[in-house]
Order: sequence, then C-alpha cells, then structure tokens
Amino acid sequence: MTDTAMIFVYLTAGSPEEARLIGRSLVEERLAACVNLIDGMVSLYHWQGAIEEARETVIIAKTRAELFDALAARVRELHSYSTPCIVELPAGRIEANYLGWLIAETTAPTQA
Repeated sequence: MTDTAMIFVYLTAGSPEEARLIGRSLVEERLAACVNLIDGMVSLYHWQGAIEEARETVIIAKTRAELFDALAARVRELHSYSTPCIVELPAGRIEANYLGWLIAETTAPTQA
C-alpha cells in the first residue's frame, strides 16, 4: 500500500455545472476516489494579450499518481477550455486507512 502515491489534482472550470460534470465523470470512471468542488473563485489571468477576470469553480481530485495522465486526458475531453488548468500536487503524508480507501476506489490504468 505504501508504494502507491496519492496526489491531489487541482483543476478549474468555467461554471459549477461544468465542474460537477467533470467531477462526477472522474469519480464514476474511478479516475478519482473523491472530488471536491469549490464555487465562487475569481481568477485574474493573462489571455491572448489582455488581463481577464472570470468566476470559476475549483475542482480538487484525490487520486493515485499513476492515474494522472488518464485523468488529465479525460478532463481535456470534457472541458470547455482550450487550455484547462490541470496541476498535480503531491499529497505528502496520508493516514493509512484513508490511503487504503483511495486505492480501493480508484482503478489502475490498463496496459495497452
């Protein structure tokens, strides 16, 4: 169990509805054991030569490090942004029972 690294994947979405769709898909497909949605974030960013401001919903997916590529690919399929924010954050120390649950609720990627 200790060989499996847990990560958080930080994502943003343009609306609560889009965030819920992405989050539900990741959990249903067992790419994430849990997804937290945090609505009401305001983002300020450079885009195509201008400073933009937008309301977004934060998505925090809890998963295994080995699933990052599959999770990122699925988010790109579902996301409305041409360049979605998909960032892996290491989890550090994790309580053993929680890590066991996370491993049990996620699926290892299939070998092609």
